[in-house]
Amino acid sequence: MHAIEATALDSPSEFVANQARQYVASNGAGIEHPFADRVFLLYFKGRKSGKIRRVPLVCVEDGDDLLIVASKGGADHHPAWFLNIDADPNVWVRNKADFYEAHATTLQGGERAEAWAKLVAAMPFFADYEQKTDRVMPVVRLSRTARGAG
Repeated sequence: MHAIEATALDSPSEFVANQARQYVASNGAGIEHPFADRVFLLYFKGRKSGKIRRVPLVCVEDGDDLLIVASKGGADHHPAWFLNIDADPNVWVRNKADFYEAHATTLQGGERAEAWAKLVAAMPFFADYEQKTDRVMPVVRLSRTARGAG
């Protein structure tokens, strides 16, 4: 286990916190999620507290990068994790047994449209979420910057 994982704070939602703990304990193999094969853990600094936090999310692999969407189930406001990575795009990723540093880039224009199409093709529920809100849900590319020691 990487040192960051030992200090990371989980979501106040017990359901989400349990998913994160299941993921760490099993390297992603024991998580209960309908898209378990697409779940990974995102670690980031809290923009107010500076503390490391983690959240399980779903992704689509795009070469060596991961594509994610700040959907919050189609809510009218962005999820807290997105506000945090927007403030500090230097993050950490656990994808199965692989733990590494990454840089988060919010995609715009044609690059966003192309990534959004890949996300919706893999997980059609994102299209339903898009219909629930007037906000444009941010699409983020996570690009590896260094290999972790996890």
